[in-house]
Amino acid sequence: MTSFIEASDWHGRFDPEDGDESIRWHQRVVTQAGADKQAQSGLIGFASDAGIARNKGRIGAAQGPFVLRDQLKNLAWHGGNSQVVDFGTVTVDDGRLEAGQTALAAAVSRALPKVARLLVVGGGHETAWGTFNGLIQAFDPASTRIGIINLDAHFDLRKVGEQGPSSGTPFYQMAERLGADDFHYCCLGVSRTSNTPALFQRADDLGVSYMEDWQMQPDRMSDIKQRLRTFCESLDLIYLTIDLDVLPHYQAPGVSAPAARGVPLIVVEGIIDEILSIVPFLRHGMPLVEMCELNPIYDVSGMTARTAALLANTLLCSRTLA
Repeated sequence: MTSFIEASDWHGRFDPEDGDESIRWHQRVVTQAGADKQAQSGLIGFASDAGIARNKGRIGAAQGPFVLRDQLKNLAWHGGNSQVVDFGTVTVDDGRLEAGQTALAAAVSRALPKVARLLVVGGGHETAWGTFNGLIQAFDPASTRIGIINLDAHFDLRKVGEQGPSSGTPFYQMAERLGADDFHYCCLGVSRTSNTPALFQRADDLGVSYMEDWQMQPDRMSDIKQRLRTFCESLDLIYLTIDLDVLPHYQAPGVSAPAARGVPLIVVEGIIDEILSIVPFLRHGMPLVEMCELNPIYDVSGMTARTAALLANTLLCSRTLA
């Protein structure tokens, strides 16, 4: 069954002895009913690991949206007077992934006009197909050049098999929906040992811009930034999606497939900073961001969830919400 869990009020630590500026996330998150004109960003959860199961991965990411909220609630708030609207969570309880993706698309398309930037929290990376369909309902790809930037150890360009779409198929599904000429896809952090030659060939055939994980080290930041600038030329909009398995295993152990090498957190943060510097010059900016594959079952120390919260805070509290 696919269902929807309405957002509830957030609760957390208070520090009244430190005055009016002792603000934490839970004090700036509201439900739709409590939102006002200062609500610049929003959050939607997608509680699913059905796509991971179909892709033969480690399940558990369905709890990701709830755990990320729990990590965010007590972070110090540096977003001024703005608010974050919690739009609730779409859940997939019995493997009915396609129905869940349809429900997520509808929720995303309804939320996008209400905020400057929306964060979708998975769930497995099957989340991306629902997110993308919500995006193109709000921004017609016939008149909007959409650039998809995926920070990921995997291309996720597998063809849909007998079991249907999975966490490994969303970007191939997007390519089929958009057509080769309108499929603008950049995948950063690709692990050669986690992607078969067939997937590298498919990426080349589709004109994907990509860099492998070994190329994405701190001493290569200038090359990475140039790749991003080149990719973003002539785009109208960026859709950024982050699969937490792009990070090294010690930074993100709680994912479906931990990375042996991965991309260091400082590089991932540098990429996000560079994207945020580009966003103001695009016609529609970056209205949609996504974070996937947080698997609390394997996140024994909580490091993955804390890292995800750090990145979410950067994306939703930045000064370039456009």
